[in-house]
Amino acid sequence: MNFNETELSCCLYLFRQFSWFQWTVFSVVINIFLYLFSIGLYLFIDKTCRKSLLQQKDHPVTFSDFCLSLITVICNCLVLLFGVVLWKNGWIEVRAGEPGGLIFLEVIALLLLMDLLMYFFHYAAHLPFVYNILHAKHHEHVSTNFLSLFVLHPFETIGFGLMMLAVMTLYDFSVVSISIYLLINLIWGTIGHLNREFFPAQFDRYFIGTTRFHNQHHLDEHKNFGFYTSIWDRLFGTYK
Repeated sequence: MNFNETELSCCLYLFRQFSWFQWTVFSVVINIFLYLFSIGLYLFIDKTCRKSLLQQKDHPVTFSDFCLSLITVICNCLVLLFGVVLWKNGWIEVRAGEPGGLIFLEVIALLLLMDLLMYFFHYAAHLPFVYNILHAKHHEHVSTNFLSLFVLHPFETIGFGLMMLAVMTLYDFSVVSISIYLLINLIWGTIGHLNREFFPAQFDRYFIGTTRFHNQHHLDEHKNFGFYTSIWDRLFGTYK
């Protein structure tokens, strides 16, 4: 066992000793931090990126969107706590450390599998009888702003979280792989909702879900349901 794995094992042991009050505080603190990190990353890229705007101006920041974004943070807190319940009861197991190559493969597997699941989840959210209830608010942001990623119906946020937890019950991922995936997910979501292109134009041909790719979805709600890649849209005929 190497030093890093020893540290991770000690951290997992300490987390197992947490009371529910400590877990609640941890969940709130980490999710608020990630929320503020996303907003800060968006504003930093928006101010420093010299690429042209995808839309003429950002969607206005409203009080209702701010409140809904905080509800999204609360839902993420609840999902994390439910994940802890599953972990404490043996439904989810995480490993303390793995070789770098295996961690890389696990992250790629998570990205591709979650991208597929989110494709179908996102497609279902656009069915007429679901869209008006769950997803229409998010699509009020035809152009975007730093809150757009978090302007979601609570069922959407919880649904994504439950999909992630379901995947984790099927395979014992490394805690490092899970952490890297979740960080990529946040960064990708933030970049995907920028109002200016972040990726080079040629990235579209490499099946990458670029900023322009997701912006096109906000312009044409029947296309581009993928998140990290355009693979599934190309495969199922919804790519634009």
